[in-house]
Amino acid sequence: MRIVGIRRETGGVEVAALSADGAEVTVLATLERFWADAAGFLDREPAGESVPAASVTFVPPVLPEARVICVGLNYLRHVAEGSFAGEGVPPHPTLFARWTRSLTVGGVPVPVPAGEDGLDWEGEVVAYVGAPLVDAEPEEALAAVAGYSVFNDLTARRAQKLTSQWILGKNGDSSGPLGPLVPASEVGDLRDGLRLRTQVNGEVVQDARTDDMVYTVGDVLALVSRTFTLRPGDLLATGTPAGVGYARTPPWLLKPGDVVEVEAERLGSVRNPIAGNDARALPVPEM
Repeated sequence: MRIVGIRRETGGVEVAALSADGAEVTVLATLERFWADAAGFLDREPAGESVPAASVTFVPPVLPEARVICVGLNYLRHVAEGSFAGEGVPPHPTLFARWTRSLTVGGVPVPVPAGEDGLDWEGEVVAYVGAPLVDAEPEEALAAVAGYSVFNDLTARRAQKLTSQWILGKNGDSSGPLGPLVPASEVGDLRDGLRLRTQVNGEVVQDARTDDMVYTVGDVLALVSRTFTLRPGDLLATGTPAGVGYARTPPWLLKPGDVVEVEAERLGSVRNPIAGNDARALPVPEM
């Protein structure tokens, strides 16, 4: 099952199941109703009105108030290739935040912000929280995951490095493309190792497995839940492996006209063209 967000001319965001051939969507519920009972909707066969996929606008199936928590430096080889190589692996994960308005879907052009030489790719897997978590243990936290998506944490490196905090470089317009949500029951445990690859213009630039993660999904969600309550619909971006562009010699960044695609085993792919800064003036579907 592949779960997507859609917008029709008649109203707000709805959650739907995408058909195997991508030609139709079956409307399941409003965004709010879906996340009030995500496990229930994901545990049964899709039932509802079916409409042509071409008649809707796809948007992330993400609540506007959701927290998007991101893990930095979560693959050992990525730590070794980057700016923090001399510091080793910290005892706790490096966490930063995205706002939901930075998220988008496959096919949407991603603009290069003014003053940037380009954007850097970061292929990842995102986990969606499906139940409240407070002071959770890791296994409890893992069991609360409703599903996963492939994700591209496209980064404006100049902005990221202006200060010690990464938020500016991680929240460019449309810089967080999400693939469809796949139920956790169909994905299994990321600790078993799903293959994760990123391609730029058809060339593989990242190729890793999720069992190379330093900090697991359950451990990170449990840690976060000891400080603030995690709620259904919150997201955890689990970090990127080695192979990012800025660490190459010479650096390789995404320019207008490039196409970047992230693919994860069992999750499918998300593919986006890179656009110039003038693309920021184009209307972006509201969630």
